[in-house]
Amino acid sequence: MERKVAYYETDRMGIVHHSNYIRYMEEARLSWLEENGLAYDTLETIGIMLPVISVDAEYYKPLKFGDTFNITTKLIALTNVKITLSYEIKNSQTNQLCAIGKSSHCFVNNDFKPIAIKKTNPDIFKLFKDSLI
Repeated sequence: MERKVAYYETDRMGIVHHSNYIRYMEEARLSWLEENGLAYDTLETIGIMLPVISVDAEYYKPLKFGDTFNITTKLIALTNVKITLSYEIKNSQTNQLCAIGKSSHCFVNNDFKPIAIKKTNPDIFKLFKDSLI
C-alpha cells in the first residue's frame, strides 16, 4: 500500500504524530485483506469481525508532511482463533525504514464471541492459511 502524509497527521514539530502509524497499519491491514480476497465488509456481512487484541510499533525515521510512504503487510501467525500481521513502513523517496509494527486480532462473531474460524468458516481459514508467510 502506498500513501501520502496529510498535513493534519503531523504535529507541531512537522513530523507524523506517532498515533497515526497505528492508523496507517489499519489502512494497510484493510488493503491487505482486500488484496487477498477477504474484504473486511464482506467478512462483517458473513458475521466475522477481527478486533485488535494487541498492537505495537517501533519508530526509526520520521515521516513529514508531503512524504510518500509504502507499507508492506504480512500475515505472520495464524491459529484457529487469532491472526497476527506485521507491518514495515518505508519512505517511498528514500526507501528508509521509518517504522515497524505488529497487530494481533481474534475472530469473533457479531455478538463479539470468539469463533473457531477453521471450523465455522473453513474456506476463510484456507484463504488466511494460503497467505501465511
